[in-house]
Amino acid sequence: MNNEPLISVIIPAHNDAEYIEAAIRSICNQTWRNIEVLVIDDHSTDNTAAIVKKIAAEDPRVQYLSLPFEDPHRIGWRGVNVNAGYAARNFGFEHAKGEWITFQDSDDASLLNRIEIQYLLAQKYQAMHVSVDWQQFKEELVGKKLNAEKFLHDETRLVSADEITALAKKTKGFLMHSWFPHAHIPFVFKWFPPTRKLFFNTLDAYPCAGNTPLFKSEVIEKVQFRDVNRRVWPSTRGRGADRDFCFQVAETFGRSIAFKIPLYLWRVRDQNSTYTNPEKDTL
Repeated sequence: MNNEPLISVIIPAHNDAEYIEAAIRSICNQTWRNIEVLVIDDHSTDNTAAIVKKIAAEDPRVQYLSLPFEDPHRIGWRGVNVNAGYAARNFGFEHAKGEWITFQDSDDASLLNRIEIQYLLAQKYQAMHVSVDWQQFKEELVGKKLNAEKFLHDETRLVSADEITALAKKTKGFLMHSWFPHAHIPFVFKWFPPTRKLFFNTLDAYPCAGNTPLFKSEVIEKVQFRDVNRRVWPSTRGRGADRDFCFQVAETFGRSIAFKIPLYLWRVRDQNSTYTNPEKDTL
């Protein structure tokens, strides 16, 4: 593409040496060439740093950055890592130079035309925040592109800005508003059954893959990732950093869309039921 704007890709990494090379190379090999890749090492104790620095020596678009502080509340009351890379993503915002920003999880991968298609969707629908869908990670899909034509012409796959804004309002709990100091209440009390309905109106997921939206860089002037107690839309496990960020963007700007096209490869056991045999659609 001519006159491609720079897109910053932020990859938070925490002890993912086994998978991170595949994640980075799936971004470096994107059909959208004008990118910078910011790998934010979130206090890894494995071989993550050495792997990233090796790739950075080969490709000047890749930068290795180390998060300069540790999150003292990384592990929540259930023993789960509730940080979910939120601090690393915010640190990445400070260094991102792109007109647009997206993410890549360090233990997954993307089909090679993910970013190009997200940008095209943003232009088509005049959106400033675009999410796409996922499919199960399979080694044979790594390094492939999606044959996107049959998906892109199917308007039923679009979740409009109005629909997402309405969903943000519907899912927000009664006390999760700025007039109430909910950030001072620990998550465990918000999830306590007798009071849960006050903080979680519904538990609807954000449409498509909330971990890899593409969005205009101006978004970060008003919206950042939040720690678990400040999240207005956390998940049931207390994580939900991505869900909270995406709903926050939708509520703030009203220009978020999602498109059900399976461009992200997620290392999960189950396949996305929307796509019965998506490997047939790769090139």
